[in-house]
Amino acid sequence: MNPGFQMNPQIIIDTSYFAAAFLFIYGLKRMSSPVTARSGIVVAGFGMLVATLASFLYVFGINEAAEPHLNTNVALAAAALGLGTIWAWWSGKKVAMTAMPQMVALYNGMGGGAAAAIAAVELLRPGAVHETVPLVLAILGALIGSVALSGSLIAWAKLDGRIDGTWRMPGQQVFNGLIFLVTLTIGAYIIFIAGGHAHSGVVAAFFAGALLFGVLMTMPIGGADMPVVISLYNAFTGLAVGFEGYVLQNPALMIAGMVVGSAGTLLTLLMAKAMNRSVANVIFSNFGAAAEEQQGEIKGSQKPAEAGDAAINMRYAAKVIIAPGYGLAVAQAQHKLYEFVKLLVDAGVEVKFAIHPVAGRMPGHMNVLLAEAGVPYDMIFDLEDVNGEFKDADVAIVIGANDTVNPAARTNKSSPIYGMPILNVDQARQVYVVKRGQGKGYSGVGLFGSGKRAVFR
Repeated sequence: MNPGFQMNPQIIIDTSYFAAAFLFIYGLKRMSSPVTARSGIVVAGFGMLVATLASFLYVFGINEAAEPHLNTNVALAAAALGLGTIWAWWSGKKVAMTAMPQMVALYNGMGGGAAAAIAAVELLRPGAVHETVPLVLAILGALIGSVALSGSLIAWAKLDGRIDGTWRMPGQQVFNGLIFLVTLTIGAYIIFIAGGHAHSGVVAAFFAGALLFGVLMTMPIGGADMPVVISLYNAFTGLAVGFEGYVLQNPALMIAGMVVGSAGTLLTLLMAKAMNRSVANVIFSNFGAAAEEQQGEIKGSQKPAEAGDAAINMRYAAKVIIAPGYGLAVAQAQHKLYEFVKLLVDAGVEVKFAIHPVAGRMPGHMNVLLAEAGVPYDMIFDLEDVNGEFKDADVAIVIGANDTVNPAARTNKSSPIYGMPILNVDQARQVYVVKRGQGKGYSGVGLFGSGKRAVFR
């Protein structure tokens, strides 16, 4: 190599960002299959590491001559990175599978908050020159990121039981709309009148309005809709990160934000479709209240069964289909369940697991739970792939599920879950339901049934 040759630092940074973007996309692709999902997460994690190290090239002043304002406080940045890494590692190791949705909600919120913080730094930076398009995107990113932060924190508190029920008041949608309109007006003032150099008090009022709107928008939403809300805020976070990436001219942030935003949007739409509802209906309707008001008397026949009798029935069955729900996760019974399944398989019984798109409290929650117990992937089937087989099953077992198997979704037009696709467990020749109680499901609706259900504990 020519001793006089010197690599341009900007080339190193741009190449690193390209590599990080490739790793993000490739990792997301591998996450599409349970078989490769684990390695996909590792690949995407390496992408984030590469992007972080590339950012530190600015921190250490390699590009200081071209961008003097990027001479960041190295000690502060390193301390923040170290604290975040330690906290994430510790909390990730400690968190139970049943609390994974809460952790996802928190991480979503932190991503949105980080995007909003980037915008705040740009808006409050002395002597900054703001062009109109980057300024518009900075304000939009700040708005969306702030809403994702405060909304995700409320979703976490609801899922974690720190906030019980919902909070509503007369004319709440109108009030929420006014708060949003005022916040937009302040944002427009910062862009078109102040030119990005508004007083710090005005900027603070903008962020306060955005954070307040996130709280007000999330508080009325019922607990059964929290998975959709978390997915929606995930999309918000990605969108905010993409906007702020454009403001900073950071390709890694732009690509990562677009990937997360598009994936989160698609997931939100798929989940809403699985519940036979629109996203607008989730956000603007009083789903939880409707469930309580329209519950009505629980109908159907519930016949207790001895565990031994049920075991004999399943031992001599040709096909058994298991429909797990969140109750399985709470009981941490997946390992014992798989031990039982192996006994059936060894006896020549065909066993399949039927997974509803919204089983548990987040997409993929039940798949991960079963994989943790060692259940082979080829025994796990999605609703659309297995629903037609229930009529040929000798036994269907419902474990800790309610809304996802409730036949009221087909017939009871007054039920809040009417029209939601369900697992056709009631079409099996014999149905066993394992539940801690005989009351309501997560949506507040009781488990209606046909006369051939047996309940055992």
